[in-house]
Amino acid sequence: MMTPKMALRSVLDQYAGFSGRAPRSEYWWWAMWVAAVYIAFYIPIVVLSVLRFDAAGPIAVAIACVWAVVMLGAIVPTISVTVRRLHDANLSGWFYLLNLLVGAGSIAVFVMTLLPSNPAGARFDKVVAKNAAPAWNSQRLS
Repeated sequence: MMTPKMALRSVLDQYAGFSGRAPRSEYWWWAMWVAAVYIAFYIPIVVLSVLRFDAAGPIAVAIACVWAVVMLGAIVPTISVTVRRLHDANLSGWFYLLNLLVGAGSIAVFVMTLLPSNPAGARFDKVVAKNAAPAWNSQRLS
């Protein structure tokens, strides 16, 4: 089982890696990190907006802009770790597109992320062939 720090490092190291698998612990620790960052930015924005009654002040707007950039930066690794989590449950990463079906699709993907690891999901791991020729050379060297 991964620790929160290990999961964060793993997800960020595989920022846009859609192959391989992600255990439940990696997926859910990443979800916790994203939720914590979301809340850490959201609370000051709400507090600063409520204190001004009329409109959000410049500080709240600045925090909201930084928040938007951070959340946009989290989109790719979130999709990546979700696809790898689906692979770990021996499901195709294309099931992630069910999120496009608002409501039911998101619930279906959520339920799929709860599934336990399936050994058959190893089919999504990278297989390195023995004595494989380099990609830049189509001839096999002996």
